[in-house]
Amino acid sequence: MAIYTKLNVYKVTYSLLFELLTASKSFNRDFKYTLGENLKNEMIQVMMSIWRANRNYNKIDYIEEAREGIEKCRLYIRLLYDLRQISMENFTKWNIAVQNISKQLSGWNNSEKNKEVTR
Repeated sequence: MAIYTKLNVYKVTYSLLFELLTASKSFNRDFKYTLGENLKNEMIQVMMSIWRANRNYNKIDYIEEAREGIEKCRLYIRLLYDLRQISMENFTKWNIAVQNISKQLSGWNNSEKNKEVTR
């Protein structure tokens, strides 16, 4: 079991969460406490799912939770952009990070499924 803070997927997720926390200060009040809070909470849940997957023998359920959560985050980011709460620059940068996280989780999931087949 790797140290979870050394996992690349954890590092990228943490970095995105940090950016979201910083940017949410400038959201309009109508969205700061709804979409902004939901997005931040979902990102924290994704990080917790990554932590749980790393420490448990059966990782697939936790990886699936993280994958579902990151897709929710993608939706929240799109809504924030459409509501003009974030710039095109942040929208693009955050979507690239979400895609990176999603690909890493998908690869990890496939790896774990292959391990199950060989057991």
